[in-house]
Amino acid sequence: MSKGDTFENDWMKLIFNATAIANIADNAGTSPLTNLYVSLHTADPGESGSQTTSEATYTGYARVAVARTSGGWTVSTNQAVNVSTITFGQCTAGSNTITYFAIGTASSGAGKILYSGALASSLAVSVNVTPSFAASGITVTED
Repeated sequence: MSKGDTFENDWMKLIFNATAIANIADNAGTSPLTNLYVSLHTADPGESGSQTTSEATYTGYARVAVARTSGGWTVSTNQAVNVSTITFGQCTAGSNTITYFAIGTASSGAGKILYSGALASSLAVSVNVTPSFAASGITVTED
């Protein structure tokens, strides 16, 4: 069963821009999320995983907050795209091979993964490497 195109776009705007869906959903909870958190992973965190599942562990790594606004994400035609470069901490010790990213709800700990995906190619992170996604480097599609 699929969603209608208009609802798919509305859904993406609710998640990524905190834009209400009239008569269905709003962002008026007592403490709605103001940011989503992008994380890096060394393997697929899977649909039952959390943000800590296979998460990067190199020294200097931390999740990156991206505002749940049109300044953080552009939503159009059932797709959300990051507006600005997303830059992670520079590796100062250790190493990881990053193969996946996720977008979730927490700055640390076992946050809920909303979306995850494989990188086009793996990224070897070692000392002095600073992982980043260029503006429009992450595209999430709702179909």
